Amino acid sequence: MGRQIWKPGNMLYPLPAVLVSVADGAGSTNLFTVAWTGTICSDPPMVSISVRPERYSYHMIEETGEFVINLTTENLAFAIDYCGVKSGRDVDKWKEMKLTPVSGVHVKAPLVAESPVNLECRVTQKQELGSHHMFLAEVLAVHVDDRYMDESGRFRLNDAKPLVYSHGTYLSTGKELGTFGYSVKKNKDH
Repeated sequence: MGRQIWKPGNMLYPLPAVLVSVADGAGSTNLFTVAWTGTICSDPPMVSISVRPERYSYHMIEETGEFVINLTTENLAFAIDYCGVKSGRDVDKWKEMKLTPVSGVHVKAPLVAESPVNLECRVTQKQELGSHHMFLAEVLAVHVDDRYMDESGRFRLNDAKPLVYSHGTYLSTGKELGTFGYSVKKNKDH
């Protein structure tokens, strides 16, 4: 079995495929798809998104310094693709995808009601990196859909069937293989 060497590129997959919702100062809103997103700090809780400056939503983030990351599920697969290929300059994605905007607590950008998790974010820094600019943001609030709370009060995100993006393809997450720390957990039967 051989290995090929390719030119440098972004092959860090899979990634979460999220809907980012934004608003401008006048109250216009939009949704767009982002796969270049991630957790960057736990205390304070911070995330990042990388956005091309020519994207319609880019100016909204620059203007308000706010956005909402909305996690997606199998049920939102069509919407995540649509919101990634259609521009808010041309269509109302909320209306076309029959998504429900909900007011947040800390930011003017709306939350997507159909999302199992919404992260209200305020930009703390922007880094112009080349084709994309990265917005570093503090998470101000996390909203979770109580349909995924179990009887013991534990949030069961995996029951929502989160969506990921891998090399041009949207995928649902698979079966559970273990939980954090299972590789070093002592077998209680011995």
